[in-house]
Amino acid sequence: MNMARSASLMRLVLLLTLCLGLVGCKSQCRLLSEKLCDCSLNSNERSNCAALAASREGSNPATAEQENYCREKLATCDCRLIGTAAGKVRCGLARDPDGGS
Repeated sequence: MNMARSASLMRLVLLLTLCLGLVGCKSQCRLLSEKLCDCSLNSNERSNCAALAASREGSNPATAEQENYCREKLATCDCRLIGTAAGKVRCGLARDPDGGS
């Protein structure tokens, strides 16, 4: 392999590593927002929702307490149940009427 090709491959690997690293840096609340966006019925709604989530995260970062809350909800949120009261609680869209979070 010649030096120019080797350098090009190294730049590509570095770029891919950097891109993959950035994907892993999303906050738990951003991931929860994106999961909720995935519950949208059509691709236009999903795209608009994801763009809004990204812009809001930049201007209003979550606190450590909010991140913990989002992490808990991310683990239990299920789009198939989002139309139910229990599903809304599990996704963080409603408060638990029994007093839980």
